[in-house]
Amino acid sequence: MDATRIADPADVSTDDTFLFRVRSVDGSDVASGDAALRSDESAAENAADDGADGIAMPDDMQQGDDDVREAILLRLATENGDEGEVVCWLNYCQHMTHIKLDKGSGAPVRDGEVICANHGALFAADSGKCTYGPCEGAFLNEIDVRVTDGGVYLDDDEYEYVGEGPVESDDDDLSSSSNVIL
Repeated sequence: MDATRIADPADVSTDDTFLFRVRSVDGSDVASGDAALRSDESAAENAADDGADGIAMPDDMQQGDDDVREAILLRLATENGDEGEVVCWLNYCQHMTHIKLDKGSGAPVRDGEVICANHGALFAADSGKCTYGPCEGAFLNEIDVRVTDGGVYLDDDEYEYVGEGPVESDDDDLSSSSNVIL
């Protein structure tokens, strides 16, 4: 597989995230974003009409170009100040997977942890493990990247690069951060 260049390494920092879009190559991506809002009830209602088994299949997993997901890049901090490793995660909190960590202006990062501004969950930047909050013990979904030849490259056979920035949506962000102190 030819890796796709995502960003310049200088654009990836230790105190903010870099947002881009990917698409699952085989369509078996974990449901997230708007897909996570679809309920089993609506799938069951439609099962009788189309012969389906009643298991929820998110709308954005059924349609052609709607399976685009957001991902975030983050540079790990090092003790001696050198440039650390670049890591990549799908841009969805594991507490409520329709909630994005980076809403388009960078996710907050403090002391090596990505903060979900909605419910205060903390995710270790190096492992993606939730260390505090309502989804403690859960892990962010990792995407393989590598830094080489002056760029950060997508290096994951399960995804293809779509573009920089957030997924465009007509939906309003109904999330709240009123209970989080950043």
